[in-house]
Amino acid sequence: MRKFEKISFSQWQKDINDDRVAYDNLKIPERQTKYSVGYDFVSPIPFVLHPGEVKKIPTGIKIAMENDDAFFIVVRSSIGFKYNVRMTNQIGVFESDYYNNCTNEGHAWVSLQNHGQQDFIVKAGDRLVQGIFTKYLTVDNEENILKTRTGGFGSTNEEVKNGK
Repeated sequence: MRKFEKISFSQWQKDINDDRVAYDNLKIPERQTKYSVGYDFVSPIPFVLHPGEVKKIPTGIKIAMENDDAFFIVVRSSIGFKYNVRMTNQIGVFESDYYNNCTNEGHAWVSLQNHGQQDFIVKAGDRLVQGIFTKYLTVDNEENILKTRTGGFGSTNEEVKNGK
């Protein structure tokens, strides 16, 4: 089942702060029109991104999907065109096993960089990025992979470093 959920309040407190009002006002991503491909994520917090600055922004959202789904997060085109603000990794890729992982519940974060010449000012509730579900394929002659994710962001890289 594909769906969006809020992270728990305890995860919110761990990741962001004790602001219960901001947590209660979290908005589940939604499409804006009948034929929209992307689900718009809004900023749960206000912030200013100065020229040249990079900022990691919480969404307060986790993403559930089928095992053969991938979820991609990209900056909304209007933000790139109008303000020259980009995601630092260009495209955020989420796999199904990121959801409810033991490290951060699958909390989706985005990292933005201001390549423009003026401050990028965001109010809580402003739409920032959009997410797209898609099916993915694997090669037919792939060996059976038994490893599973054990943590949150970057955890599969840690497993490789540790020889697992």
